[in-house]
Formats: sequence, C-alpha cells, structure tokens
Amino acid sequence: MTVNQRRLTQHYFMTAPMPCPYLPGRFERKLVTELRGPEANNVHDLLSRAGFRRSHSIAYLPACSECDACVPVRVRSEDFRTTRSFRRIAAKNNDLIRAVSPSVATQEQFQLFSQYQDARHGNGDMARMDARDYRAMIEDSTVDTSIFEYRRQNGSLIAVALVDNLSDGLSAVYSFFDPSEQRRGLGTFIILDLIKESQTLGLPHVYLGYWIGECRKMSYKMRFQPLEGFRGGNWVSLPASDGIDG
Repeated sequence: MTVNQRRLTQHYFMTAPMPCPYLPGRFERKLVTELRGPEANNVHDLLSRAGFRRSHSIAYLPACSECDACVPVRVRSEDFRTTRSFRRIAAKNNDLIRAVSPSVATQEQFQLFSQYQDARHGNGDMARMDARDYRAMIEDSTVDTSIFEYRRQNGSLIAVALVDNLSDGLSAVYSFFDPSEQRRGLGTFIILDLIKESQTLGLPHVYLGYWIGECRKMSYKMRFQPLEGFRGGNWVSLPASDGIDG
C-alpha cells in the first residue's frame, strides 16, 4: 500500500465541542485520526505537513466552526536567526549534558514532570496525571519518537523534551523542566537545542505546535524566526510583528 493509498483509507472523526483551554468563552472541536499500522510514520509525516499534531497514537487538527485562531507553526531551522538574548540563554546552559534515547518513561522524569506541573499549571488537567498517565504520554506512540534528557554536571535531571522525528524536521510534542531554575530560560533553551539538532541532521524544520495571537502564553513562539504558519492550506511566513498582540 502506498502512502497516498493509506491517506485515502484513513478514517477521521470529529470530537464533541469542549470548552477551549486557551480562549475563554469559546469551544473547541478537533478532527482526529489514529496512527496505526506499518504506514503510521508516513501518515504522520503527511499530516504534520498539513498542520496536525500528535498525542499518544492520535493525530489531531483544530476544526472549530467559528474560530481559526490556532495556527500550526514551524521554525525554518536552516535559516534560523539567532539573537543576543538567545546567545545569552545558550551560554547559561552550556554546562548541561544532553542525551537522546527512545521514548521510555522513568520515575526520575515523572518526579520532574510533577514538580513542573505543580509550579506552572497547578489548576490544569496535566497536574492531575499520575505515573501511569505519564508513562502513557511518553510511551504510547506508534511513530518514531525520542526523549531528549538534559542533565547537570552532577547527573541530576533538569529538563526533558518529548520529540517526534519527521522526515522534514523535529516536532516538539511536550517539554518540561526544573521550575526553580528560572534564570536559565530552559523552555527557550530546549527549542534552541532542537533547532541546532535539526541543523546537524540536515532537517529544515522544527515544529512548535499551535500559535494563537490572542493567547499571551504562546507569544514566545514568535521569537523564533523565520517562523512559518499553516494558513489557507499553505505554509506562509509569520514575521515577528504578527505576534505583537499575542
């Protein structure tokens, strides 16, 4: 079966309306499909280029009838423009040791994940995840997925990124870090490191999920230029000025 044939036989479903987690007073719906079988990686590749994201073994795309605020975004890593701020953050973290491995959950990761959720998202659904839920998030993947672990010189874990490996780039699925290390700018550093890794691998993109102009906590994504957004069926440039209100 070819990739195109697989795409034609893929089954898609619409979720029921749910309160939007980003824009108060609005409701979200998603178009979802399972990533199963020997063509899962190829289907995931195609869907990622069409704006889909992955969670567990599901690929999903916002499909809200009265809202198109969620814009899939990716950094053109081969043309990435660093800044003085980015260089400072990289320097603050040049003592960290990074290791890449298959997506296997550990108790050490879960402890750091729980600390991060309690500090950053204490009222969110993810803060209620137990060790079993965390393991499912990390390991329930039917596509090529890796764990990026960042450690201090003494070996202690400071940050983690769950990353999907695509044929045209790296996709940042989720990341978390020690919330007490604010001065390091670890969230930004992880993205910078993924951009660097994609450049090393000769991959043109780093996918950063969705950007919403009205959501301030997503405005940081505009800092990584050149940034592209999937709009009207095409990837188009999103200059930093587009994020002024975000």
